[in-house]
Amino acid sequence: MNKSFIGAGVALITPFKSDLSVDFEGLGKIVDNQINNNMDYLVILGTTAETATLTTEEKQQIVDFVCHRVNGRMPVVVGIGSNNTRTVTDNILNMDLSKADAILSVVPYYSKPTQEGIYQHYMSIIEVSPLPIILYNVPGRTGVSMNAETTLRLAKASNLVAGTKEASGNFNEITKILRDKPTDFGLISGDDALLLPMMALGGVGVISVAANAVPKSIAELTHLALNGDFKKAAKLHCSLQTIFDALFIDGNPAGVKAALHSTGLIENVLRLPLVPVVDSTYKILAKEMEILSFNS
Repeated sequence: MNKSFIGAGVALITPFKSDLSVDFEGLGKIVDNQINNNMDYLVILGTTAETATLTTEEKQQIVDFVCHRVNGRMPVVVGIGSNNTRTVTDNILNMDLSKADAILSVVPYYSKPTQEGIYQHYMSIIEVSPLPIILYNVPGRTGVSMNAETTLRLAKASNLVAGTKEASGNFNEITKILRDKPTDFGLISGDDALLLPMMALGGVGVISVAANAVPKSIAELTHLALNGDFKKAAKLHCSLQTIFDALFIDGNPAGVKAALHSTGLIENVLRLPLVPVVDSTYKILAKEMEILSFNS
């Protein structure tokens, strides 16, 4: 796999101000925090970024801002997905992606296409993309799972398909992908809690939600696994299990925004239909962040 996408990636949130505008100052602090704590790459405009609530103008502003802030210090992956294939291809053609390094594109959601429909969707993206593509299988959100056969078919169809972010939790399918994939095709965990077992089987890293809050720990965990030190990695993984669970009690990204708010880094603001976590969840997250220590 392209070395740019091996290791610890983070699915960045989009912080908002109390007036619901994008908090670029807060976003800059989060980006700097990722860089300073040994994360390997950034993923912007994913589900965790509340991208469905962003305008076309805001999406381009975020791409421009993050790429400028990073200034070549780490790769930047841009999420571009839809259940309308034409929307994805038009966005790829019309957005300025000149400073980005790859595109992450989710399996079409809600429509529940067949495996052939999923394959043709991605082939249409491949035809227009100027950048490597990372597939993204997350049936808990999309309503349909891309099976191993379709993933492998796409991996073998084009060198532009760099890998897949797998968040199905189906280890039978994951094992088939790892067994039969091309050498340069990477399997990336899309679930913090499954990072370690997936890497033990041969995965190349993670695109993490928790890394927004604890980048140093996620980077260390991922790098230990990459180096084959699974004894130390397992100990660290177990120490993070409480926050992995707590971040999703009231959904994502409400949990991670609450965790960051408890450190004073951002305002605890989401755009509807998402709302902040309830008080009891906030207290759990704040306590856990205090235990782990911000940036740890």
